Amino acid sequence: MLKLLKKMNKKEWGFVFICITFIVVQVWLDLKIPDYMSEITQLVETEGSKMADILQNGGLMLICALGSLISAIIVGYFASLIAANFSKKVRKDVFEKVENFSTGEVRKFSTSSLITRATNDVTQVQMLISMGLQLLIKAPIMAIWAITKILNKGWQWSLLTAIAVVILMTTIIILMIIVLPRFKRVQKLIDNINGITRENLTGIRVVHAFNAEEYQENKFSKANDELTNNQLFNQKTMQIMSPMMNLVMYGLTLGIYFIGAYLIDAALMSEKITIFGNMVVFSSYAMQVIMSFVMLVMIFIMYPRAAVSAKRINEVLDEEIAIKDGDIEKGLSNEIGSIEFKNVSFQYPDAESPMLKDISFKVNKGETLAIIGSTGCGKTTLIQLIPRMFDVTSGEIYVDGINVKEYKLSHLHDIIGYVPQKAVMFSGSINYNVSFGESKKAITEEKIKEAIEVAQGKEFVEKMSEKYESHIAQGGSNVSGGQKQRLAIARAIARDPEIYIFDDSFSALDYKTDAILRKCLKKYTKDATSIIVAQRIGTIINADKIIVLENGICVGMGTHQELLKNCQVYQEIALSQLSKEELENA
Repeated sequence: MLKLLKKMNKKEWGFVFICITFIVVQVWLDLKIPDYMSEITQLVETEGSKMADILQNGGLMLICALGSLISAIIVGYFASLIAANFSKKVRKDVFEKVENFSTGEVRKFSTSSLITRATNDVTQVQMLISMGLQLLIKAPIMAIWAITKILNKGWQWSLLTAIAVVILMTTIIILMIIVLPRFKRVQKLIDNINGITRENLTGIRVVHAFNAEEYQENKFSKANDELTNNQLFNQKTMQIMSPMMNLVMYGLTLGIYFIGAYLIDAALMSEKITIFGNMVVFSSYAMQVIMSFVMLVMIFIMYPRAAVSAKRINEVLDEEIAIKDGDIEKGLSNEIGSIEFKNVSFQYPDAESPMLKDISFKVNKGETLAIIGSTGCGKTTLIQLIPRMFDVTSGEIYVDGINVKEYKLSHLHDIIGYVPQKAVMFSGSINYNVSFGESKKAITEEKIKEAIEVAQGKEFVEKMSEKYESHIAQGGSNVSGGQKQRLAIARAIARDPEIYIFDDSFSALDYKTDAILRKCLKKYTKDATSIIVAQRIGTIINADKIIVLENGICVGMGTHQELLKNCQVYQEIALSQLSKEELENA
């Protein structure tokens, strides 16, 4: 928690000082009220007292109460302001840190957990700061100040108050020991329920298609029940505090008056009024002491969960970024568009064996490299190493003659047009989706239209109600798979990059559209380097170089005709899709 609080700036610490100042004023005013009450009590009991004196003390009481109210409002305002600004800053820091995460770090935390940490966890810390500034500072000041006020009023009452405080503190400690482990589980259970909800919403069509509604409901109910039962146990346990505090408060009041009655009865007539006044004042101050501990209890209830949340937030902020940014912002002029792998191997952090083993090849500007192989052989992993979604385990990758690790990531991503295996659409217009992100080259409206036309999306886009300003739902749920792929391809084309990477990006297209798109793309990107991952032989048949992967190993490299002659794996793939006659005439 303290580590997070260091993020507060000087202005916010200034606001904290203002809060402390007004809390001291508020406590002073609250503790002056019993003094005036004692004075009024003695005036009422004393013969010959003037009504003006009583009214004067009553007026001062009201002024103190009003001043305390104003101080409380000021403290509440600044505490809320500090907490809101702090949570805004922390949410921003968490979001920006996650933006720099590689796929490996995202997998480590899980998407649902990162969402919880950026929202619910930050809210828990915000609530603690907002309430803590008001209660955590006020409670000890009030308790200590009130105790100094009552120390000389009677040792019997002081002893009784001390016993009440010990009972209250013992109860608090026992309850904290019981509920603290369960408080720590709450955020993980929220992660779990967020993950199930997200999974269900993402796969809602599959859920409907397989009549899995009841299964998903049961899965959610199990997670929901676990969270609810955990929360119920915490709340029920902490509810013991309410009757216990009432018992202590009313017992203390009764004890004070019982002792007071005994002392008054045993005192001389001249001392009775003084003892009675002290009893009234002590009763008020004792309640202030107890209320101080009640405020601390509220913080104790909030703190364990907020502390867990703060730890989870710090885990994200302290996570070391695996993909380090380089310094180079441009390539070498004589190597523009080239890609070279030198003895590249890669193993996922949680895997038992390497996904890729000793891969070496080079592609020059204007050439097309195709990668083919069975499912799970490492095709997608291989191309994800180029834009550094992962870093190689061993070996080196060069783009434009420079090791990719030496580039600034912003420049490396700017010269690469990447189309992922799963086309991703964002909530917004078609223009917004195609021009998505920053680019060193201006993406004009004409460029967007040209890119969509090359990607064979012009026909369906212009049939939409608002054409290029038509709305695309989050995830592209209002367009087909093929339309999403074409828009994703258009997004890469609009950037006019040196290198195009297509990760099985034509799979949702029919053969006719696929053929036309590749023909237009070949013409449009003739000066750029292209890497295509595909399952269809027809998609890669005209590539300048084809790499065949099997179990992460390059088992063949060459043109289509060369591989048909000397690569058995490629022959098997080709014959599973086309006849011998079709392959010979290709």
